[in-house]
Amino acid sequence: MLKYRKTGLPIPEPTPVTQPFWDATREHRFLLQRCRGGHVFYYPRTHCPVCLSNALEWIQASGRGTLYSYTVAYRPQSPEFAEDVPYIVAAITLEEGPRVTSLLVEADPEHVQIDGPVELVWEDVSEDISMPYFRPVA
Repeated sequence: MLKYRKTGLPIPEPTPVTQPFWDATREHRFLLQRCRGGHVFYYPRTHCPVCLSNALEWIQASGRGTLYSYTVAYRPQSPEFAEDVPYIVAAITLEEGPRVTSLLVEADPEHVQIDGPVELVWEDVSEDISMPYFRPVA
């Protein structure tokens, strides 16, 4: 099970496109983008991946979803994560529709349930960035 730690891990570096998303994480808000055509998507982009519209707005996500798929990392992908193995990398289908990749925390890798409900949790990793993770709903 991943143990939260605030030091030693890489921290995202916001770009002009992703800055609103990361600004919201500081307030523990998970934002998605929606185009004028109603397509909701994640990760932040300059244009809708469905219709290519650049008329986009940010919307608040519920923070709820279901586990679509996962893998358990028994070998760290980089030295910074060595003390965290095993950890669960998960594909989450949000209630709003988009699928996101995140860590599944507070979960035993031997008892993870596909299609099980999950909810958003936050880890404050710096003054400016909080990381969105998901955990199974008890």
